[in-house]
Amino acid sequence: MQTLTPNADIFHPKRIRFTCSNQTSTLIPTKPLSVSPARKTNREHLKNLENVLKNSSSTSIDHIENVTSRQEKTNTSTSSLLGGLNLARIWPQMKAAVDEMSPKNLKRLQRLLSKSSEERSPKSKLGSKWKELHGLNNWAGLLDPLDEDLRRELVRYGEFVQAAYHAFHSDPEGSPTHVALQDGSFKVTKSLYATSSVRLPKWIDDVAPDLRWMTKQTSWVGYVAVCDDPREIRRMGRREIVIALRGTATLLEWSENFRPNLVSMPEPKPDSSNPTRPKVECGFNSLYTTSSQHGPSLAESLIGEISRLVELYAGEELSISVTGHSLGAAIALLAADDIAERVPHAPPVAVFSFGGPRVGNREFADRLDSKGVKVLRVVNSQDVVTKVPGLFSDNENNNGRSRPGGIMEMVERNNPWAYSHVGAELRVDMKMSPYLKPNADVACCHDLEAYLHLVDGFLASNCPFRANAKRSLRKLLDEQRSNVKVLYTGKSLRLNRSVHDNGDVLPSPSSS
Repeated sequence: MQTLTPNADIFHPKRIRFTCSNQTSTLIPTKPLSVSPARKTNREHLKNLENVLKNSSSTSIDHIENVTSRQEKTNTSTSSLLGGLNLARIWPQMKAAVDEMSPKNLKRLQRLLSKSSEERSPKSKLGSKWKELHGLNNWAGLLDPLDEDLRRELVRYGEFVQAAYHAFHSDPEGSPTHVALQDGSFKVTKSLYATSSVRLPKWIDDVAPDLRWMTKQTSWVGYVAVCDDPREIRRMGRREIVIALRGTATLLEWSENFRPNLVSMPEPKPDSSNPTRPKVECGFNSLYTTSSQHGPSLAESLIGEISRLVELYAGEELSISVTGHSLGAAIALLAADDIAERVPHAPPVAVFSFGGPRVGNREFADRLDSKGVKVLRVVNSQDVVTKVPGLFSDNENNNGRSRPGGIMEMVERNNPWAYSHVGAELRVDMKMSPYLKPNADVACCHDLEAYLHLVDGFLASNCPFRANAKRSLRKLLDEQRSNVKVLYTGKSLRLNRSVHDNGDVLPSPSSS
């Protein structure tokens, strides 16, 4: 039997630069399969294919059909072979295989898996455009394609939330003594606590004493931080106040999540029977406004601290950024509304949320708009949390806001579960990542690290995952190994980057 020895150069065609497009280019038209002469050997076929690939790599994709037509005039048998191979169909698969096997990509994968060499995109001076990045024009023209500076800002806000998760799990029963911020130019000025109005039977603590923190009525949910580095203040163009809020962690917080009825917001002489009043989800509002016997409510504590900081830095250019994930994203909207309402001389307020549920009705969304609060929601298409609570309606537009007019609008306004999303939306998709399985489970679709991975790789809705993404894959492998494609989990092990060797990487609880 003859042994085939294909030329290895066949798998190294030169890359052709092109811009992203929804249109698919046809490299070589499909032709009926024709039988090549018997005297042709497999080696000769491979040689012909090699010559074709070399020719095609030296020309643009738009001229490949012309090259093929010239070859047809000089070599009929080669034309028949190419028609049978149908390179227009197999080229994407061949190119993907070449990319996966290339030493360059293996080296890049090793770099992305390294926990000690975390790459970060260079920071730009934002003095001239910080207001635009903060939502001055509702991020028009910045989301699709995604602005480079906005991408870095979103990842930075997500890391503030990750710091809140890690701090909480370092001491879930008490108050974290230290919040490890990725951005060393910020200092924490206030710890924030949320109290549930739900009570659990005392016997639960006796049954599971090790999980006592899960049944606590009041828990640490986040912090307020302010930038105190003069160099960073000059780079950003203002002094920034950040409020970061974690997602659901305790049993009582879960119980509040499942109280989806809408309640009127605290306003002078509220009329709860009026369906057109601003209303929000009962459980979210409870966690924000309920006080404990040992301290004030989250609302009072937050307003007091923000008022103090605004007065302390009076005369400076200030901004307030509220960021949160899951439950934290919901409370972030309530906090932003409250700050705009009750803090005297409040600076611009913007919300940057990840995987947030619906929070209130359309009147609540209109109320935020009227106060000048800007909201940017990062949404994963496969994340079910972003689709609840409330009843699904075909009357929603691309931003999750109901279209005005018609019978449907009247029904929604009088429906006690008629929720509406708020603000602008950046929609990412798990299927765009070359590393994650397209059928990833619910926990992965809602995981904060997965969100930051998708944001870091997002170019535009009609473009593939960007090849020069900076964010390390190590956390994804540590936290979502079962949802990472086998190709990369296997290579990570072969590259001696075992996912069980956590080292100094903290396990993220952000999938809750």
